[in-house]
Amino acid sequence: MEIWINPACSKCRSAVNLLDEEGREYTVRRYLDDPPGEEELRAVLDRLGLEPWDITRTQEAAAKELGVTDWPRDATSRDRWIAALAGHPKLIQRPIITADDGTAVVGRSEEAVRDVLSR
Repeated sequence: MEIWINPACSKCRSAVNLLDEEGREYTVRRYLDDPPGEEELRAVLDRLGLEPWDITRTQEAAAKELGVTDWPRDATSRDRWIAALAGHPKLIQRPIITADDGTAVVGRSEEAVRDVLSR
């Protein structure tokens, strides 16, 4: 299991604490220091069952500079969104937990983290 975190994020810290409390083994990835590329983002989106706009932090300064809120949310624009996430990893929603069973979850709530722990 791997968890993508920003250490400054309280939701990330809560998710890590829960993993620790449950005694789970996992790898921490500080995705701002080690950002995922476009192919990795596509794979994680497939595992999440989401589209790139679903995991985009649209209130970030970079999102506003890029104007992502005005971008179409359709198949023809998908690559543009993925390129934006790869180029500006701060836009990626966090934490993302990739489970050993091939699934993934955005672990912003205790319920979401517990869901991945139950697999």
